[in-house]
Amino acid sequence: MHLAAKTMIPVKFKIQNSKFKIPAAGRRGLTMMELMIAMTISTVLILVVGVLLAAGQRCWSQTYDLVNQQIKQDALATTATFGSVGRKANRTDYFLYAANDGAFSPVEPQTSDREVVYGDAVEFRYWDVELDETDSHQLMDVTKRATAYAFFYLDDDKLKVDYGPYPPGAVPAGGGSRNTTGVTTTILAENVTPDPNTGAFSHTTISRIGQGCVRINITLTDPVDGDSVTVKTATLMRNIWPR
Repeated sequence: MHLAAKTMIPVKFKIQNSKFKIPAAGRRGLTMMELMIAMTISTVLILVVGVLLAAGQRCWSQTYDLVNQQIKQDALATTATFGSVGRKANRTDYFLYAANDGAFSPVEPQTSDREVVYGDAVEFRYWDVELDETDSHQLMDVTKRATAYAFFYLDDDKLKVDYGPYPPGAVPAGGGSRNTTGVTTTILAENVTPDPNTGAFSHTTISRIGQGCVRINITLTDPVDGDSVTVKTATLMRNIWPR
């Protein structure tokens, strides 16, 4: 069965512009009132963001100043130095001293029972030399109790530490003025006050023998705003020689 092909007849349409006009309500712009409202909202948002940014910056600055305050830096230096020196010191050869007009005298326990002894200064003795390379076993000279000392003390309102060779020690045997020969002095903190009841340093003795744990208790005060921070820490001496 044969189907005749259908002929497509083009149809022309003529569109009159007048029939497809956009309504006036769909093409109008912003009114002055709408523009003012939009500008007001934008201004408020900008102000809110600005206030938040300013508050964040202010909080950050306060936190930075608080963390980097000089008394905080001094407290950190004191804790780190006191701890590191004490850990390498000889537990059998350290001394607490009482200060009196520039002279220092050893502080001795009053009883043979367990007793807490307080002082104004402490002397740690430790080894700061390499092992004896001439010895075939690379051993240190076992006859030496220490080769250097660190002497922590208060000078007016400054906490200082003297580093020097041993012997001699920081203070002559039996007491006296501190040794200044070959000494390097470092200021750890300023505006320092010791605990009025205990002094700056303390340790515990049993049978008049120190147990190798020395404590420090001082307060650092900011001279500008009066803020203060208390440093309470302890160091435990690990080396025991001779045994």
